[in-house]
Amino acid sequence: MTATTEQHHRRLQQQQDKIDNGQQESRDKLPESAIPGPHHDEPTNPLPAQHLDKPGLEADLALKPRYQAEHYRGSAKLQDMAAIITGGDSGIGRAVAVLYAREGADVAIVYLKEEAEDARETQAAVEAEGRRCLLIPGDVKDSAFCKRAAEQTVDTFGRLDILVNNAAFQEHAESILDLTEERLEETFKTNIFGYFHMVKAVLPHLKPGASIVNTGSVVGLRGKKTLLDYASTKGAIHAFTLSLASSLVDKGIRVNAVAPGPVWTPLNPADQPADKIGDFGKHSDIGRPAQPEELSPAYVFLAAPCCASYITGIVLPITGSVGN
Repeated sequence: MTATTEQHHRRLQQQQDKIDNGQQESRDKLPESAIPGPHHDEPTNPLPAQHLDKPGLEADLALKPRYQAEHYRGSAKLQDMAAIITGGDSGIGRAVAVLYAREGADVAIVYLKEEAEDARETQAAVEAEGRRCLLIPGDVKDSAFCKRAAEQTVDTFGRLDILVNNAAFQEHAESILDLTEERLEETFKTNIFGYFHMVKAVLPHLKPGASIVNTGSVVGLRGKKTLLDYASTKGAIHAFTLSLASSLVDKGIRVNAVAPGPVWTPLNPADQPADKIGDFGKHSDIGRPAQPEELSPAYVFLAAPCCASYITGIVLPITGSVGN
């Protein structure tokens, strides 16, 4: 290397060193402002410090999640179809129910009986879109109940075209030693067994062109040390989605999943201590948690034959961050 080249390289290095020294402090900070959503005024951190008793009602949240998606215009993508959504009373499930109705579908929602207040609000929102909403209280851990729920949906609507597996149980733990067998079983029986039960229940009623959409999670892609059991079930849901897609492709039934990042729903205030909620979602690249209405269009896309007839066996990350 000649002296001239060496000096040139060092000069370039010094230029970058100067930039680095000036920017290091800003690099260490979180974004000063979050990227806005469709309303340009989405709630940002800190969120209200609140801890909910399980199962966690949306009606009890101090900061109400946004699910109406007023900016979204329906175009009959699901016209005269029928869907069943587990965990459809609140959060992502409620937002999906509203958009499915806006796209022309009748909707049955499955929820725990303790969530009846939230379920009635979802029912009213679906009916405001001009479609029918069937309320089916029960627990997806019970395979016999799942079978009855599918049959009741078909009896009421005359058909079944879409299953959204969305019900979930989540509770944090700082160590694997804190995970009791009781808690482990509850998480897996709700989040994995429940998905299996619902698929087996609806499958006899699904025809070619039908669709199954499972709710996974970013923690199923990345893992999370305080959600060992929950993250494990979400990773299993992703594998279940791909395997089931292969199993059902010959029947003309598509199977996909959505893997949400941090979303403002009752799930997290019913899990985390109140002092942890303020920062929920702020470490995403977008700098804030999503609102349910920012996820629901993806569920329309994956369910609608006019949008996704050639898509099966994918896990769609909607995480608010680059990559997975």
